[in-house]
Amino acid sequence: MKTTEQQETLSGASLAPPWRHRHILDLDDFSRQEIELVFKTTDAMKEILSREIKRVPTLRGKTIITLFYEPSTRTRVSFELAAKNLGADVASLIASASSVVKGESLIDTVSALQALGADIIVMRHPQSGAPYLVAQHLGVSVINAGDGWHAHPTQALLDLYTIQQRIGRVEGLKVVIIGDIMHSRVARSNIWGLTLMGAEVVLCGPPTLLPIGLDSEAALPRVLIETNLDHAIREADVVMPLRLQLERQKRGLIPSIREYAELYQLNGRRLKMAKPSALVLHPGPMNEGVEIAPDVAHGAQSVIEQQVTNGVAVRMALLYILARGGK
Repeated sequence: MKTTEQQETLSGASLAPPWRHRHILDLDDFSRQEIELVFKTTDAMKEILSREIKRVPTLRGKTIITLFYEPSTRTRVSFELAAKNLGADVASLIASASSVVKGESLIDTVSALQALGADIIVMRHPQSGAPYLVAQHLGVSVINAGDGWHAHPTQALLDLYTIQQRIGRVEGLKVVIIGDIMHSRVARSNIWGLTLMGAEVVLCGPPTLLPIGLDSEAALPRVLIETNLDHAIREADVVMPLRLQLERQKRGLIPSIREYAELYQLNGRRLKMAKPSALVLHPGPMNEGVEIAPDVAHGAQSVIEQQVTNGVAVRMALLYILARGGK
């Protein structure tokens, strides 16, 4: 690849208004136009990733720090690859190997990172709201890579982009999300994003794993609730089972893993009830044989690997937009 080609402006990624965000904390304050801007910019990033040399100097001189208080593979690595692909300097901090173990507070940690020259901090934290607290105290941009049960906006954006890429639209689609909705930050952010883009969202799971009030307009956009998966999945365009965390059984929220799998596993029989062209998504990591059958996870309708691949491009787009201030 020629040097001049590496330095060219990202084609097709004009960042005209209406971008309004200094941080990416959730999708509840995004507009449809802003999500479409992320899609358009992601298209340009995928073009970069298709090249022999998958790097451009767009963010040269910028420093991106990933700060993870919980284990992560896909999200952390994809953010680090995204930043490096754009030419940024990248540092990764895992809380268990930092001064956090000596009692350092969250604010002291992120303040130190800002003092060290961070331009963007990507953080995952087990406490809901932690990225919001950090955003209030810092002058740098914060990207929420997952906070407690609350939100995971970049996962929702890559899910939306994968649907848009494969089907050509999100509006008017029936999207069924299955499983532990109560404890799923992925589900919450997807509810905001999918409904904003015009999809019909159906949530399905055991009553003990469905938060009270999800079918009202009090806290989230209006969705449909169905506890019978065979009913919920009929004529679905997109089906997304969620990972079942095994501690839910220990807390008595489900009778047994075996019974959960019998009633709520996405298997071949149930997938046939959806549209023949239906896509299968999963935010990962998967418990194959529990919430999803192995043949479905790796079948022709699965786009799970594409979600992972798209995650790099979407996160490149977000870093690019934030670092340029939407310009």
